Formats: sequence, structure tokens, C-alpha cells
Amino acid sequence: MDVNVTLLKQICETPGAPGYEKRIRDLVVSLVTPLADEVKADNLGNVIAIKKAKENPEGKRVMVAAHMDEIGFIVTHIDDKGFVRFHTLGGFDPKTLTAQRVIVHGKKDLIGVMGSKPIHVMTAEEKNKLPQTTDFFIDLGMTKEEVEKYVTVGDPITRDRELIEMGNCVNCKSIDNRIAVYILIETLRLLENPAYDVYATFTVQEEVGLRGANVAAHGINPDFGIALDTTIAFDVPGAQPHEKITELGKGTAIKIMDASTICDYRMVAYMKKTADTHQIKWQPEILTAGGTDTAGVQRMGKQGAIAGAISIPTRHLHQVIEMAHKEDIIHSVSLLKACLEDFGKYDWSH
Repeated sequence: MDVNVTLLKQICETPGAPGYEKRIRDLVVSLVTPLADEVKADNLGNVIAIKKAKENPEGKRVMVAAHMDEIGFIVTHIDDKGFVRFHTLGGFDPKTLTAQRVIVHGKKDLIGVMGSKPIHVMTAEEKNKLPQTTDFFIDLGMTKEEVEKYVTVGDPITRDRELIEMGNCVNCKSIDNRIAVYILIETLRLLENPAYDVYATFTVQEEVGLRGANVAAHGINPDFGIALDTTIAFDVPGAQPHEKITELGKGTAIKIMDASTICDYRMVAYMKKTADTHQIKWQPEILTAGGTDTAGVQRMGKQGAIAGAISIPTRHLHQVIEMAHKEDIIHSVSLLKACLEDFGKYDWSH
């Protein structure tokens, strides 16, 4: 199995800020329709691709969640000079905004740049101060009158960065969480005989509070749940061994807990056993800050779900230079496929 970089590039570069996922949703629908028995969308915009088990007398359901949205911005003001002010959609470290290109999605897409006060005219105090998001504005190179032909308050904004290959890694904006979208699509392509009915769910608005997963899980009411998302790979200079969370190239990660979820011990044990049985390279993940769709999948069904997560180690999270290792991506596909096929072979009573 190889990573389809052309497809991954298309998925990563398609815009979809929280609440404005239409373009990436349309792409996902076009890709999964040939791979599923049924594809539908709910009122919030989640895409649910259902792949039925050949035999499933108990009607058990497995929900797999991968969020489509990417961190972005929304237009809040256009000043008299045509500069755009914005509010964040999702979590940003303000220093990562410096010198970046963005795309304002108005009546047509417009390239802009994140501007801020030049260092040449900063006071000594300003030079030593950590930047805030309010220090930045978007310069479209147009007058107010020209900007207002295309842009209005409420238009979404995404970051502009293409996907490239670096060594055995891929690098782009929005690896979080388009890598999981890719993994779920590739798993559907390879999955021939799931043990139970699979509800492959491409969720919305995860970056602003797991909103799509909450709604989708309530509607699906799964017996089992698996979330797919990135996790921190802090395997870089200056990191202490206990800070790394995960490392690139060490395999897919099996989540034990994050700040919003303690994964079901049965699911963790099942994933570990399945990985070992199929000789899939894996590493444990405990993330003490941050959460994923795992929380919604686990808790929002009528009786809750036996839930866990497959995490993809990623460096430089929530920047435009997010990096994942191709082998970790392949192992993630392999583990998800094996888990979906082997559910009925495991004793869940312990």
C-alpha cells in the first residue's frame, strides 16, 4: 500500500473552515459515494457513508469519525483603507500568523496576506511582547471600494499552503484533520467485509467544540466508536522524552486518553491486540491537553459507545507546516481496516 499523494493533496488544499465546510463536503461526497451502500448528510452538514456488513443479525453499528473542518477565520470588519479584520475559528498560536498568505472566500476567492506592525517601527516594549491575534490584519492589496465588491462581514477565511513531500513525510496546512479524512476514504476503498455496519462519518465544526460529532453520534447511536484525528508529535530539539506524546515514523497511535475522553479500556485493549495480530506498527498516546471527536462518539449516543481513537502523529500542529510520516499513515489505514473487520472476533464482555 502506498499513500496516494495526489488525492491527499486535493483533500488538504480544499477549503473548509468550521461552519463553512461545503467545498470539502462536496469533495468527500463525490469520493465516498462509489465506496458506500448509502451516503447521506444531516442538518448540521456531517456526511455519513454507510457500509453494511454481509451478516449482522444483532444490527450492531460502528461509527468512525473524521472531521472535515480546518482552523480558519471569519471576516468581522473592513476598514476605510480596505484592510480586513477577522476573528479566529479554532485554536491559533498568534505567532504562527506572521507573514502568511490566506484566502478570503467572498463572492470570489481573494488572496490576502497577514500584516502586522513592522519591526522597524516597534518600540522596545512591543518587540519583547508576545503577539496577539488582534495585532494582525489582512491586506488584500485593494481599496475599500474594491474589497467590498467581493467581501462582506461573515465571509470565511482559510490559510494558503500547498502540500509537498519532504523525505518520507507530507507537509501542508490542514493535515489536521484532512489526513484522517484521507485515511477513512482509503479504508472504505479497501474494506470488503466489515464485521458490523460501518457509519463512516465526516464531521463538521470539530475545531470549535466537537459539534458535528455530537449531533452525528446522537443520530447514529453507535455500539462502537472510533475517532480518527491527528495528535502531537513533539519529537523535536528541546523536547524531553516525557513530552513527546508520539514520534513520527514509530507507527500509528492508539489513544488512551486526552483532555476530553478516557478511552474505553476494552477498545484500547482491542486495538492493541488487533495491531499486534496483524503486525501493524503502533505507539501509545496520552494527550493531557486538547480533545477530539472521540468525546462525542463515546458519549452522545443513547447508551454511549465503546469508543477509542486512532491518532496520526503530526509535527507542528495548528500551523501551515503540519507534517505526517507516510508509514504512519499507512499503518493507520491498516489498523482501522483490521479493527472494522475483526470486531466480531473479540470478547467484549471483559
